[in-house]
Amino acid sequence: MPFIDNVLQEPSYGWRTPSGDLVIPTNRQLFREAFTRMNVFADRKNWVPAASWLMILCLLPFAIIAFGRYFSLPLLGIGILYGMVIMSTHATIWFHRYCTHKAYTFSHPIWRFITQNLVVKTFPEEIYVVSHHVHHAKSDQPGDPYNARGGLFYCLLSDVNHQPIAKNLSEADYGRVAGFLGHTGIQANSYRSYLRWGSVGSPLYTFGLWAANWAFWYTIFFLIGGHPLACTMFTGALFWYVVVRTFNYTGHGKGEEQHVDGVDFDRRNLSINQWRPGLFAGEWHNNHHLYPSSARAGFLPFQLDLAWLYIYGLSKVGMVSSYRDNKADFVKKYVTATNDQPAVDQPAVTQHS
Repeated sequence: MPFIDNVLQEPSYGWRTPSGDLVIPTNRQLFREAFTRMNVFADRKNWVPAASWLMILCLLPFAIIAFGRYFSLPLLGIGILYGMVIMSTHATIWFHRYCTHKAYTFSHPIWRFITQNLVVKTFPEEIYVVSHHVHHAKSDQPGDPYNARGGLFYCLLSDVNHQPIAKNLSEADYGRVAGFLGHTGIQANSYRSYLRWGSVGSPLYTFGLWAANWAFWYTIFFLIGGHPLACTMFTGALFWYVVVRTFNYTGHGKGEEQHVDGVDFDRRNLSINQWRPGLFAGEWHNNHHLYPSSARAGFLPFQLDLAWLYIYGLSKVGMVSSYRDNKADFVKKYVTATNDQPAVDQPAVTQHS
């Protein structure tokens, strides 16, 4: 099998039917698969998907306290702002453009570490990065880990059911998978440890960083606004962590073609440019599929890109040493082009350093 077909752990219901179509499991099948995948007592290699949902459980008490004891409209607004804008933008900056697509490079590891921990930490890098490479290779096709054609719960439960890496990779293939994360600074398992834990990330590193990150940010928020602000911000992180699971469902037209002429230029997949993810997080998704390695995705005048502003700002003060920007190529091909539907070919890359 090609490497990209073998890199993720296939669910029990499979990716495709014998005829090659997408398997669309029932909600019962999806939840049964999820509970099986999170059962660390049956197999310690389930620790990554279990940790993903453990973080939700650990964030819940903050939400209960925030709403039950400290609720106010100003704090509600702050929590929504933190979750919908700051957490969302950070995910685009860190998980999407840096960890997965290497759209820019840091001049020193300290700037990478600071960027990694700019917000309350939620899920491990590997649960996003490896599966996102597969998503781009198989967008809206069988094997796409968050295929919108599979339905809302297919996407909501994808971090457990479809995104974990395969547990039986050869040493060479594991090396390639670990290479997807080599630039991120995470502590990767040796092949021997991978066979024991079924993951790229070391459990000790993953949980240690998680605890340190939470302790740091709770302390900072507490010093600024006491327990009310701290609980509110952690509630905002929970809100984002739950809502973000719907993104690839809506961002790919809920499994249907919803492209808009003059806005969505990449018709090779179902991705669309949406206002809220675009303005709040720089996630102009159709643009991103057109130029996945670009540090900027907001190409049209109305497409604000907060993630790009952060990356560009760091480059101006020397914290980012280089980045790729495809805006000029986009404008040339899709704004000034005389033909109505220019062919989608391999985009040119503008490298800045």
